[in-house]
Order: sequence, then C-alpha cells, then structure tokens
Amino acid sequence: MEPVRIQKVIADTGYCSRRHAEGLIEQGRVKVNGHPARIGMKIDPTRDLVTIDGEQLYYQRKKQHLYLMMNKPRGYLTSMSDDRGRKCVTELLPETPVRVFPIGRLDRNTEGLLLFTSDGNFANDLAHPSRQVNKCYRITVRGSIQEEQLVKLCEGVVIDGRKTAPAQARVLVREAERSVLELVIHEGRNRQVRKMCEAVGLEVARLKRTSIGPLRLGMLKPGAVRELTPEELRAIRMAVKR
Repeated sequence: MEPVRIQKVIADTGYCSRRHAEGLIEQGRVKVNGHPARIGMKIDPTRDLVTIDGEQLYYQRKKQHLYLMMNKPRGYLTSMSDDRGRKCVTELLPETPVRVFPIGRLDRNTEGLLLFTSDGNFANDLAHPSRQVNKCYRITVRGSIQEEQLVKLCEGVVIDGRKTAPAQARVLVREAERSVLELVIHEGRNRQVRKMCEAVGLEVARLKRTSIGPLRLGMLKPGAVRELTPEELRAIRMAVKR
C-alpha cells in the first residue's frame, strides 16, 4: 500500500486522535521498527512495526468504527484511567468490540453530553478549533444574572490571557437566589465555561452540556450510553465539514 503519515496510521487504528498521536510522537513514546518516530514520517503500516510505550500497534485497513454518546454524570473524570483511583468515564462504558476514547472532555463536576469513538480522524476533525462546532451548555448560577454580565459573555471575556470568541447566551430562569442560562460556544478551551462565568462574577452551581452541533442529549439518563444513529452520524459529519 501507499506510505501513510505515522500520526494518521495511529489515528486510523482508533488508538487516539491525530493530535494526541502527534503528542505521543513528540514525547518519544512511538517507535517504528525500533527507532523513534517523527511527526510526518511516512510508513507502510502493513509492513512496518509500530509500537507505543513498547506495545505493538495493530493496523486494520478497513476498521468498523464506533460512535457513542454518553450522559456523563458529575463526579467522573474524562479519562481512560486515573492513578489516584478516582472514578473515570470508562467505568460507565459497555464492552465494545473496538477500543473507544472520549472526544474532548468535561471536567469532573460537569455533566452531560460526551462523545466516544474509535475513529481517530473523526475525533480530530470534530475537536479542531477551525471547525467551530457549537456546544450548548445549561448553567445554574447562584443569585440573579445582570444584563451587563450577559452582554460580556456574548462579546467575549479574557481568560488565561486570551479573549474568548463571541458566544450566544440567554437567560432561561431568573430568580433572586438562583438563575439558569444557556450558553453556546464553539471553542473548547480548558474549563472555559466555568472560567467565563467566573470572569463576569457568576458562581456556577451546576453545569451541563446539552448538545454538540446537531447532536442532542435528549432524555438519555445520567451514566447511560448509546450509539449514534446513522442520521445523527451524517448530521455531525456535515457540521464538521462546513
């Protein structure tokens, strides 16, 4: 077969996304025929021996990929494992015929829609900032929301030294002791929604992601997992290609 870039080979097996594969290569954890791999190097995956952390990577040219949706409960890490023994989302996954991994992450105390796949290229495309796929969050905050705070969220606020992209925000419930708002963003920076709220003086009591592009969490129960329907998969692929 034609030579293929090493990071694409890793992603095609479903081991991880292409971006994560590049990180593994930079860390020196990937070897080809016993020699350290380089980002962009081309190999023949049917002939060359690829190892990650000393374990052989098995390449299947036509792999049947899985695409799963989870309603992540609070209290779980978006991680494959944790050396401190904390609960991870992988504990909630059913047995699958191929290895799956999360696309992006929700922090430990955030709940809601989380996607898993064995398709590294799909994961890389969906997570890439240039795709600008909208993610919708429902946020419960303590106290009442002021109009000025809402405007700032929409216009963008500075977090970690950089201003966030314009967002969409609307109030669903406004009370003296608590308020609920809906926030739509297309970036995926670390703990972005919580940091945005903190930047405008809002204290988050509960945070839930309800949609990613055309995919809706719907009535999926906390901790439950299901496969994407063919219609959902087509819709999210179209959203990524725009």
